[in-house]
Amino acid sequence: MAETHIDYDAKVQNALREVVKTVLKETEEDGLKGDHHFYVAFKTQAEGVDIPAHLVSRFPDEMTIVVQHKYWGLKVLPDHFEIGLSFNQNPEHLTIPFAAIVGFVDPSVQFALQFHDENSDPADDFDDTTETEDITERVTETLVSSAGNGGTGGSSAPEDDADKSEASETGGDNIVTLDAFRRK
Repeated sequence: MAETHIDYDAKVQNALREVVKTVLKETEEDGLKGDHHFYVAFKTQAEGVDIPAHLVSRFPDEMTIVVQHKYWGLKVLPDHFEIGLSFNQNPEHLTIPFAAIVGFVDPSVQFALQFHDENSDPADDFDDTTETEDITERVTETLVSSAGNGGTGGSSAPEDDADKSEASETGGDNIVTLDAFRRK
């Protein structure tokens, strides 16, 4: 294989993070439209993340927030966003750099993006025999399950039964994952 001097993977990751940034900026300006809502998974120990200590202790590696009914003060800046969310009926302010985001899901339209951890080799997770459909299902299940209270992430507000059933029905028609295109 030819040696590359262009880090295409990093460029694609950055471009996809721009999608998240743009969607959040539009939400900042216009609010959530229709049934759109978002699960945003991020690394709690990443540089620039500023969340309350009790959340870091509860979610020492990764956390997922839900941007849906009860949020305020959404502010999108060039390298991060800030948002107010309620945890156990206590208002909290969070600062999350776009570089810390590892997943973004809008279950209302079955859209998801997954970003790999910069410290791991994404090719290690890909097997040439894996079908794209299998990867899509795995990404969706991982992100949606981490968004629930019982998963690896946390939720900004408890989900009601309608939200849980909607999340479990999330398909993978619009999932973009770079790993699906990698060869070992």
